[in-house]
Amino acid sequence: MIPLRAGVIGVGHLGQHHARLYAAIPGSQLAGITDLSPDRAKVIADKLGTKVFSDLGELLPHVDVVSVAVPTSAHHAVAKACLSAGKHVLVEKPIAVTSAEARELVQLAKQRGLCLQVGHSERFNPVMQVMRPHIGRPAFIECHRLSSFSERGTDVDVVLDLMIHDLDMVLSFDPGPVEEVRAAGVPVLSSTVDIANARIQFKGGCVANLTVSRVSTNKMRRFRVFQRDSYVSIDFQTRQGMVCRREQQEAPRPSIVVQQLQGGDEEPLKLQLTSFLESARTGARPVVSGEDGALALELAHQVLKAIESFTQRHEEPGATS
Repeated sequence: MIPLRAGVIGVGHLGQHHARLYAAIPGSQLAGITDLSPDRAKVIADKLGTKVFSDLGELLPHVDVVSVAVPTSAHHAVAKACLSAGKHVLVEKPIAVTSAEARELVQLAKQRGLCLQVGHSERFNPVMQVMRPHIGRPAFIECHRLSSFSERGTDVDVVLDLMIHDLDMVLSFDPGPVEEVRAAGVPVLSSTVDIANARIQFKGGCVANLTVSRVSTNKMRRFRVFQRDSYVSIDFQTRQGMVCRREQQEAPRPSIVVQQLQGGDEEPLKLQLTSFLESARTGARPVVSGEDGALALELAHQVLKAIESFTQRHEEPGATS
């Protein structure tokens, strides 16, 4: 098998790990990296034994696939340039800033017959491999994703920074079209929303309640699913899962059987990149396609619109809390 030549655009907090893994995954060859900071690029390149390219235009002729790990505000421009050059693209989440930008990238990848994958890495968390078979038709989903404050990622609000993970996960269970979105959010340490809550009602009957914060003292990444005959709890941090299911056998009174499950030690990003390389090589639909990323982004903007509406109502003269 001829290795695919991989490039990484942006080797900051996350991009450096893309580069590290491309250098290690069988079937890929880290052909080079580029970053706005030449000093940063040199440090990573020296560590991994690869080449630094001065800019995107210089890098692209030497690669088959690329990871776009630049700030969100630049996702569209960089991914578009890569797709236009005929390269398979993995763009970090969210796919872009606006839904129009996302749709343009999806259409361009389709026209060129290229793989466009979006970096919703939680889909590759090993705990999901053991928990997804236990999730059928959710009636209610509750998500909490809390983290401490970091300047990284604050070029967008917390909905596009963190909630987008859980929006994508909810949509992956095919709850149907959205019927109503209610949301509230406030800025705390940045100029955009840092804490938010959204309640999303789907036409199929499922309700999702999502809470995110990037100004919390404790980290949390939990996902709970309530179904007709079971309750599923997932902790993405510890990779532990629990299934509580109604006992099937006859009994004087209903009882609950609890099953504890544990995800493996595999690195989600490694699983994600391996999957991306396979899709690029075979033409198979990515696990998280550009279309998936666009749908998650569209729902995120519905949440942001609901937050804006809520804020305007409660800032009107005479409004009460």
